Amino acid sequence: MEPTFFKGKKILVTGHTGFKGSWICELLLHLGAEVTGYSLEPPTTPSLYQICGLERRLHSVYGDIRDLEKLRSVMRQTEPELVLHMAAQPIVRESYRSPVYTYDVNVMGTVHILECVRECHSVRSFLNVTTDKVYLNREWEWGYRENEELNGYDPYSNSKSCSELVTCAYRNSFFRDRQLGISTARAGNVIGGGDFAADRIIPDCYRAAAAHEAIELRNPDSIRPYQHVMEPLTVYLMILRRQYEDPGLAGSYNVGPDEGDCWCTRQMTECFARCWQEQTGETLTWRAAHTAGPHEANYLKLDCSKLKSTFGWQPRWRVETATLRAAQWYAAYQRGEDMQAYTLAQICDFLGQTGE
Repeated sequence: MEPTFFKGKKILVTGHTGFKGSWICELLLHLGAEVTGYSLEPPTTPSLYQICGLERRLHSVYGDIRDLEKLRSVMRQTEPELVLHMAAQPIVRESYRSPVYTYDVNVMGTVHILECVRECHSVRSFLNVTTDKVYLNREWEWGYRENEELNGYDPYSNSKSCSELVTCAYRNSFFRDRQLGISTARAGNVIGGGDFAADRIIPDCYRAAAAHEAIELRNPDSIRPYQHVMEPLTVYLMILRRQYEDPGLAGSYNVGPDEGDCWCTRQMTECFARCWQEQTGETLTWRAAHTAGPHEANYLKLDCSKLKSTFGWQPRWRVETATLRAAQWYAAYQRGEDMQAYTLAQICDFLGQTGE
């Protein structure tokens, strides 16, 4: 991590009020960065952003990534050195309901942030966070590599494929003569405490537990590369730092767990149920939902060899540990603990700084 690198660095984070955005803001504040967030208001109630009181502890700007002039003004005022682009419409099922909005946010939002980076010469490192779903999914058993065809099936996945292409076009067209690293990171499914979004497995498990109901699974046998939210977030910061120092390292990188941590939804649910019972003494059950829904991939894995060989990276927490940490977070939240302190404690645990 080289944590001293971020001390005093100016960084702009788009989408900072979301689940991953809130975790990375908490991490960056811990590392001493000067954080500016640009995002819509928190997308859920409750939200990790509000629970941790982040608005009081960083420079937060509520704005739409589709508002180019407002975004441009914020970039000029703050003059960031690092830009992490996470603002998105991130839910597959929502993209079927609102495809135009999904493309507008995920494609034109990427155009807007890159246009602002083009105009803002203080920026030395830019990372666009996309998804493992950018690939043309052939439902094969081996992991997708960064040179595989980009053609996501549904509006969300496809809009992220387009976002990848936009980033590549801007890199080739405008940044070849600048000392500026521009990369994309394609992360697998993340889990962790503080996620309250709809249509995600861990939040669905917690909502069922809080309501004393059975968990409903739409696709119990769908396989996904699950990882704790801190895994990709620390990778994002690693990429931002390394390409800041050497723009030649810029590119596209898969970020996911090892093959043994690619679990089906049923396995993930049963693991969470065991962890929840350990933490609370309460029993959780699940049942298959019988409502028809839009197409979702059944099988999806990533090959992360490029990330490992380029940076010497290895995942830190296995999926069992990641699930346990998520269950512990929600159990602490249900008990009414200080969740900003609890979230920071889990960050320090992941970084090997427990007790500091």
